[in-house]
Amino acid sequence: MAIDLRNHKLDRAFEHIEVSGAGEIERADLLGLGARILVGFGESPTSAAGTRLVDSFDGIWAALSEALGRDQQTRMSREDFHAAMATAFIEGEGFDTVFRPAIQVVAELCDADGDGLIGPAEFRTMLSAFGTAYDDVDEAFDRLDRSGRGVLAVTELVEAARQYYVGDDPHASGNWLFGPL
Repeated sequence: MAIDLRNHKLDRAFEHIEVSGAGEIERADLLGLGARILVGFGESPTSAAGTRLVDSFDGIWAALSEALGRDQQTRMSREDFHAAMATAFIEGEGFDTVFRPAIQVVAELCDADGDGLIGPAEFRTMLSAFGTAYDDVDEAFDRLDRSGRGVLAVTELVEAARQYYVGDDPHASGNWLFGPL
């Protein structure tokens, strides 16, 4: 993957988590992102889906901490986060076993009626939790909706996230997951 593209995507991912302006993240910040997602969809953290989301985000934090050789109470700088993501998920084997389950839970939360499809309103709710600018959401949705059906399959959203986080194709539609890069 071109290092500039990777770094740009990882910078954006760091900013999804680091909303305080402190320049570092900790486990509570990642769980805060999870809480914003759950609130957006009106889901309790103690529900089955809420518990799965919290557990999967905890798994991501554990993998990132382990990749840095630190305990889970550590704080991570932007550079630490880049290195940990590369080690744990991009170059390492953890994407399918740790990261994908978290993506799957988020995608399933977006599919409130369980029909396997995510409409623009649900997509907007998700991206709002990630801090995507309101004006970028529609274009992001249209770029991901390659079939032009006006909906995204849960599987399409999961694939878009894989392209975003570990893909190396600068033209992949998944690069638009959170709006323009």
